[in-house]
Amino acid sequence: MSDSEMTGRSAIPPVLPPVLARAVAPLPLGPLQPVLALMLHRISRMYPDLYSRLGEHADKRFGIDPTDLPFAFVLEPRLRQPRVRAVRTLPAGLDASIRGPLSGLVGMAEGTLDGDALFFSRILWVEGDVAAALALRNAIDDARIDFGAVMFGHFGPLGRRLGDALRRQLQARRTVSGAETWS
Repeated sequence: MSDSEMTGRSAIPPVLPPVLARAVAPLPLGPLQPVLALMLHRISRMYPDLYSRLGEHADKRFGIDPTDLPFAFVLEPRLRQPRVRAVRTLPAGLDASIRGPLSGLVGMAEGTLDGDALFFSRILWVEGDVAAALALRNAIDDARIDFGAVMFGHFGPLGRRLGDALRRQLQARRTVSGAETWS
């Protein structure tokens, strides 16, 4: 029995349907920036030790590239003032980049998917400073970020229901036979 089977963490995340990626591709990224800043602020408030766990890698620049979306993110997890921004393509000069399906990246961050299994099954790719990427992964894995609470927590009980519904939807879409698309 594999580690992911023993922990209940499936290693195969679903991918967003290409039609969704094409639909959001022409949208400007500007309106997304304040939303990302708010989410990062909430993450910093909810998980105050997250960035200090990066140690010497806290000042590195990370590219996070959801391969099923028409944009990526540049994360600068600085201790005092972390930043994230959406970009069409990852810029040169990043310390490390991590690529994979959005649900795989979120599942790894929430602890519902095994990051090692995703990496070794080539669902996630890491380029650049692997030690920095591993430090980021370990810090995030230790934190077990609840993105439902981050995104919807300010809506009270309704927000918890929305977050739980989103999580159930992601878990229902996972399969052990291979990646599937969302219907």
